[in-house]
Amino acid sequence: MGEHFKTDTDQLAQFLRTLEGCVSDLNEARAALAHVRADQIGTKRLDEACDGFQERWKYGSEQTQKMIEGVSEGVKSNKKGYEEVEEALEKAFADMAKQSTSGGGGGAK
Repeated sequence: MGEHFKTDTDQLAQFLRTLEGCVSDLNEARAALAHVRADQIGTKRLDEACDGFQERWKYGSEQTQKMIEGVSEGVKSNKKGYEEVEEALEKAFADMAKQSTSGGGGGAK
């Protein structure tokens, strides 16, 4: 079963960078839109619609950012766990190899 399960921690690190880039892109887009005021666009009705959109966009992007940060924390935690398991396995295999070459097999005396 283990031969079908593989985790690439480098891929997890790349995924984290992608998520962090998404947060950065959302913040940049919101900052760019913040400079556009509705009263610069046109009619009162259009101005009100733009103001409403700005508020919804701000709320939505903040919620999306929170979700992305939550996913990022989960991925970081999983990545750390996989790395710890890999390190423990490497150590265990190294210890077993050391024991088998040093004659410390624990045979009967």
